Amino acid sequence: MTRQVVLWRHGRTSWNVAGRVQGQSDIPLDEIGHEQARSAALRLAALRPDRIISSDLQRACDTAAYLGAATGVEVELDERFRELNFGAREGLTWRESWDQMPEGMQAWVDGDETKIPGSETHQQAGERFSAGLRAALPSVPKDGILVVVAHGAVLRTGICAFLGIPQAHWGTFGALNNCAWSVLEETPWRPDTQWRLTEWNAGTLPEPVLSDEE
Repeated sequence: MTRQVVLWRHGRTSWNVAGRVQGQSDIPLDEIGHEQARSAALRLAALRPDRIISSDLQRACDTAAYLGAATGVEVELDERFRELNFGAREGLTWRESWDQMPEGMQAWVDGDETKIPGSETHQQAGERFSAGLRAALPSVPKDGILVVVAHGAVLRTGICAFLGIPQAHWGTFGALNNCAWSVLEETPWRPDTQWRLTEWNAGTLPEPVLSDEE
């Protein structure tokens, strides 16, 4: 067995339900979000993670706390795993964003993310997440498991940045459900890549792949 990284999205919030952009606004889990986190943590605990690192935003911290309680592993906080900063869009729905800043939203849709006041680009968020992940990995045993608890947009962009996937292809990866996770596996025996994506938006535990390519 080689090192694995489980990248876990936080549970549901009231802003998720309302379709409001959260970004770095510190919104707590709602009742269902707590239940999602509690249930998923009991499954992930079976992996016996070596480290648990969370975004320092409340919805991620509270999600991670359930896994920490179930495993006895201390939850560490790292602001590099915060959600993408959406600037002036935070707190607004998609329609409200278009009503209030149509030119900025059109530029955003066309690929220019710099026109929304106070916002961070997906590339910037992906690079800081990837940097945080690379900094955490040396302390994880060669056959160990790291769990990172974070947010939908930064998980998607961070995974792609970490794997070296060209940004033009980041949009081909779908959104992550609340309390779903993705899994990265180290592949030191492969000459072409050091890490690969083995699961995306999953809710079941990773299992060995039986394949002719292994």
